[in-house]
Order: sequence, then structure tokens, then C-alpha cells
Amino acid sequence: MRMTEIRVHGVGDRGPEAILDRPIVVRVAGDANAGFYRPRPGFGDPTGPGGVTLEAYRWGPLAGGRARRTLLLVLLLPFMLANIAVWMLPVAGREAAVDRALCRLLAATLTALYVLSLVGVSLDLVAWQCTAYPRCVEARRWVSWLAGVPVGARLAILAIVPIAGIAVLWRLSARTWQLPEDARGAAQGVGADRLDEPAFWDTRALLRRLRSLHVAIALGTLDVALLLPVTGQDRSSIGYVLLAADAALLAVALAVLCRPSVERRGTGPGSEIIVRSVRLAAIGLTALALAYALVPRPSWRAQETLPGSEEMSSALFVAQVVLVTALGVRTAVQGQRPSIRPHIMVLGLGAPVLTTLAVGMAVAYSAAVNFLLAGYLDRGSEPTLARPLPPGAPPLWPPAAFRWVILGISLALPVAALLALAGGRLGRARRLRAAEELVRQEFPEVPRVPPERVRAVRRAIVRSWLSDRLGAPLLTTSAALVLLTLGAAGMSPWYGGPGQLALELGGPKLGLPIVFVTDLGTFVIVWLAVALAVVGLRGPRSPAGRMVAVLWELATFWPRATHPLAPPCYAERVVPDLTRRIRTLTAGGDGVILAAQSHGSVLAAATVLQLPPDRLRRLALLTYVTPLTRLYSRIFPAYVNERQLHEVGERIGWRWINLWRRTDPIGGPVFPDASPVYPAGRVDRRVRDPRGLLIPPTDTVPPAVNRHRFEPDDDFHAAITELSARLRAAG
Repeated sequence: MRMTEIRVHGVGDRGPEAILDRPIVVRVAGDANAGFYRPRPGFGDPTGPGGVTLEAYRWGPLAGGRARRTLLLVLLLPFMLANIAVWMLPVAGREAAVDRALCRLLAATLTALYVLSLVGVSLDLVAWQCTAYPRCVEARRWVSWLAGVPVGARLAILAIVPIAGIAVLWRLSARTWQLPEDARGAAQGVGADRLDEPAFWDTRALLRRLRSLHVAIALGTLDVALLLPVTGQDRSSIGYVLLAADAALLAVALAVLCRPSVERRGTGPGSEIIVRSVRLAAIGLTALALAYALVPRPSWRAQETLPGSEEMSSALFVAQVVLVTALGVRTAVQGQRPSIRPHIMVLGLGAPVLTTLAVGMAVAYSAAVNFLLAGYLDRGSEPTLARPLPPGAPPLWPPAAFRWVILGISLALPVAALLALAGGRLGRARRLRAAEELVRQEFPEVPRVPPERVRAVRRAIVRSWLSDRLGAPLLTTSAALVLLTLGAAGMSPWYGGPGQLALELGGPKLGLPIVFVTDLGTFVIVWLAVALAVVGLRGPRSPAGRMVAVLWELATFWPRATHPLAPPCYAERVVPDLTRRIRTLTAGGDGVILAAQSHGSVLAAATVLQLPPDRLRRLALLTYVTPLTRLYSRIFPAYVNERQLHEVGERIGWRWINLWRRTDPIGGPVFPDASPVYPAGRVDRRVRDPRGLLIPPTDTVPPAVNRHRFEPDDDFHAAITELSARLRAAG
């Protein structure tokens, strides 16, 4: 029997040459985005140990280059986090129908907030406030021409900015890596609770509905923001009818978004007609709202902030607080089940925690953009308690809700940092003693080794335990972010701003520090976004860059199920690619060893679950530094769990070897609690890291501590040889 070893890389694609350790390779299947490569004949041995034919599957370009990935990570982070949250629910299927609906509603609030931030920039700050003050439009051609345009027409003209933003949402959300050939006839879709459902990775029907509904919600939000000031001035029945129609449209869109059928395939043409009708109605109402704003009317003067902007922002933040609270209560109850609680991170509250971070990031971005533009337009004359307005200066004010949010974030960040630091220090001495005992057990040569070398290995083991201790620090820091950020946002309906409230309560002694902290928070948020971009551009060369890469791979592994503006899912292309290639090779008589590293092992497990039994008889699996159990089964327990992993092993006849290290902070054993008398207990094999503490006779330096980095070595080749022999023995 011929053997083919397909190597699947993980985070940090280094190219097929590095994967195969061959200087020149040639693509034998796939394309530049995702392809299968073999050594070019005549340029290096095309086989590995035991005569196994080498092949590499490179999917890294699907995740984008470093610059593109970083840009999307910074800009689309709130939408990405909201999409991951739905996969972190403790349960799946019908039990999670209400929770999934709450996640989709929270994602819809992010779309509304996205539109409101554009409305605040264009309609409120520019069309309404800036053009009303000569000092603001002076020497600015791009805005001065609007000063002579009637207010209603000004608002209609500047509405082109949020409309363009909605068009960008529609365009970006249409991107997918799915191929037309990957469409399946099954009708389960993303609503299924198993990775082996044939249509699990085919989410095109869901994305079409989400795009239409989110565009309708975005246009409805814009229409309300445009009609409120115009109708308030005219007090015309036409305006009130349009407002009522927009409110009804938003209610219908949200109601359809809550229906479980929105995420299932094969629900009949009725659902598609409803979704399409909602979108077309939203487009028609937007055209009517623009036309109504352009109607000539008696002269009226813009004053203070855009009417309705404060109320809309406050209502949106209060709705987000209510939805996050409801989601937290439901997931907390579900996470306490005896079958779930021991195997889940953050007590089952992963979904509300991540949703809170998504909302916080979106609010922070919106607030920062509005305050930075206000600071630019008023030429540094923003009124504060310490700096009154000069004569004739424009008092440009974004909605007070944004100021409350900025204050909440400014207070939450240091509190969260202190809580995380305290959580990391607690029990550190005990962990160091435990790690040193492990080092002494594993390396008998410790007495002959310099103390610095022992301490380096000990620190690596302690750091590898960080992912096992993330639950409590993450829960406390997220609680601080929730209480301070969204709690502060909830104050906006009752108080005009934190500075005003502080002035009333404590006078200038309390008001000045509050205003300073609020102003400082705007720049902190901007610099945090810049720092995230710099870290992402550095790539895997730094620990922070590796964490950014891991976050990206984790976020884009799951299909888009709540927000269409999340980046495309690379697994939608990778899993069908691997299944097609394995089908082709096994149909030709080859045995296949799927050797998967890091996140590639998750793709390999999903591929095994998609293959038919007649192909699985010719398949073996080798995973190394895999996060399957240590991260995925604890973060996504409804989809990657012990039952599913046992099924992977059973489907391939337990021809599965997993190599792991104690120093690895991400990977670990797949079946840590399994007894060696069972097949699952013979899957995991621990590899020493480092291989030794002393300098080998043939080297000049001691072996490196590899942690999560894994290159094909003697242990790897021995596992390949063993799996090849087991495949041949199985016939």
C-alpha cells in the first residue's frame, strides 16, 4: 500500500517549503489561496521515513497577509468577537435557540451603533452643528459651501456618508471562501449541533439573510436619525407616518432575526421572500426619508446637538445592557450542569463575556471617532470646566452617552489590569515549586546544570499553565468592564454628562478630574487601536504578535453566524479541500496520514468527521501541539467536546497519535483523563521539552525550549512510521 503524509500547518504560515523541509516544491492540487504541494522531482527526497510520500496543504493565504489581517482585526474586531460568542454557548441545538437569538440581537445592535457613529460624524457634527457656526466653517471649503444650504437638505446630502458605510457593510459581508462545488443538499446548516453535519460549513443561505436583515436595520436606524429632527421641526403627519413605518420595519427585521429558521437551510421560499421584502422596504423607506428631508420648508436654525441623537444612543446602550444581562443569566444557569461545568472555561459565561468585549470595543471606537472629529472641527475650543469657550466658538458636542462610555472605559481599563495582575501573582510561589518538582523528575541531570538553565525551564512550565488559569482573571476583568463601561453608558438617559454630574455633586474639585479622565480616555482608545495594529504587523516574531495571530485564527475558524461583517471563515474552504483530496488519494489505493500542527489539528478533526466510512479505513491521524482539548473543548464545549473527540478516534479505528509538551501554553493532551487500558488513553504521548538540560557532545549550546513551536523531529518521524505500519496492518 502506498502512503501519503499530508502535513497541515497551524498559526504562522511559513510556506510549503518550510512545512516539507524541501528547497523547491510544486503545487499538485488547489490554487494560490489553498493548495497541496509536493517536493519537485530532482530537488530533494520526495519521501519521508518509511517511504511515505510527502505532501503539504497550505491554507495560510485564506487568512490574509499580515498587513491585511491586522487591518481587518483592528477595524472588524467587534464584529469578530460577536461572531465567536455564539459558538461559545454551553449548549447547542434547540436548547440554545433563545441564546442564539440573543446573540443575533446583540450583533444587530452593533450594526445600529456602527450607523449611529457615522450619523454622529456626518449629520450631527458636520451638517447640524459645524455649519451653524462661522468659526467652524471658516477657511474650510469642503464644509463651508453647506452653510448656505437649508438644514433639511444639508442633512439629506450628508446622509450619503452613512449610506456609503452601509454599502461597504453589504459589500464586505458578501465575501466568502466557499466554492460553488461545496454546496450540499442537507438542510441543517449552521443550526446543527455537530461538526459532522454535511452542511455545517456551508453558510451561504444564512449569510444572505443576515446581510439583508442587517442592511435593513442599518437603513432603518439611519432613517429614524434623519427623520427625528425634520419631523420635530415640521410636526407634519407625513413625517410621523414615515417614522412609524421605520419603527415597524425595525421591529419586523428584529423579529425575523430572532426566528430559528433564519439560520437553517431548506426552510422554503417563504423565508427568503420575507427577508428580501424587508430589505427592499428598507431601501424604499430610505428613499422616501431623503425626499422628505429635501422638501423646501421655512427657515430654521440648528441648535445644540442633532435632535434625537442623544435619545437614540442612550436607548441603544440600555438595550445592550439588558441583552447582555439576559444572555449572562441564561448561560450561567446552563453552565452549572454537572456534565458541562468541569469542562468549561469562565463558568459558562464565555459568550456574554466576549459579547461584552465586542460591545465595549464598538462603543469605544464610535466614541473615539466622534470626539476626535469634534476636536478637529472646533479647532481646540471644546468647552470644559477648565477652559470656557472663546467668543463665537462652536460648542461641538457628540452625544453625552459617548462621554459616559469613555469615562467608563477609562476607569475599567486600569481596574481590569490590576485584577489581571493580582490574579497572575496569586499562588505564583506554589506554581514555581510545583514546576521545579516536575523539572527534577523529568531531568535527572538537574544537579549538574546551572541554576539559570533550570529556572528558564521552570518559568516555561509555569507560563504554560496560564491558559488553564484564565477562567477567574477573565471573569473578574470582564465583570469590571461590564459594570463600569456599560453601566456608565446606562447613566446617559438621566444625566447630560459625567462632567456636569460631577460639577453638581462636588463642584470644580470633582468636576475637573472627571473631565480630564474623560478626555484622556479618547486618546487611550486611539492609541490602543494603534498598538494593536503595530503588534499585529510584527507578526509571530513577538509573543504579543503570536497572540494576535492566535486570536485571528480562532476568530476566523468558525462560520459567520451572528454578524455578516465578520471576516470570512477559512474552514469553509479548508475542510472541503481536505476531504476532496483524501477521497482522491484513498480512491487510488493510497493510505493517508494526516499530520496536523496546532490549529491545523482542529481542521483535521473536522475533516475526519466529514469523511465517509469507506475512506476512513485508509486514514490515520497525527496531531502535535494541538489545542483541541486545552482550548477548543473548554471554550466551545457544545461543538468540540469529549464525545466528539472520541468519535474522531473511533471513526479512524484509533489510528491516532498526539504529541504534546509540558512547556506548551496552547497545546496539550487530547484525552488527559483517559486510562491507558482504553484506546483513548494510548493516543497522547508526551515529548520532553527541552530534550535535555546539558549541552550535547555534538553541539555547542543546550537544546532550546520549544514550547508551542514544533518542527519534524525524531519523535515526529517515529510516530509517522508507526501509523504507517498500523495502516498497512489494517489492510
